Amino acid sequence: MISLILYSTAGCHLCELAEAQLQQARQVFDLDWRLVDIADSPELMEVYGVRIPVVAEPDSGREIGWPFGQPELREWLAQLS
Repeated sequence: MISLILYSTAGCHLCELAEAQLQQARQVFDLDWRLVDIADSPELMEVYGVRIPVVAEPDSGREIGWPFGQPELREWLAQLS
């Protein structure tokens, strides 16, 4: 299983789209993720404030930032497998 973090914040429409892309990618990859609201952390706000949504794989530190579609997301996930 690939465990991911989706950096987002409340009311972020693009974050909802990114989560929908992750849900669709579950058809091909064994995924789970947790949402992390960057508004809860000044450090995360500094790093991701203008970049969200960002999907990260915490073990490797690899990230994919918006915009991405299924081709880009699946290629990125395949590199993690």
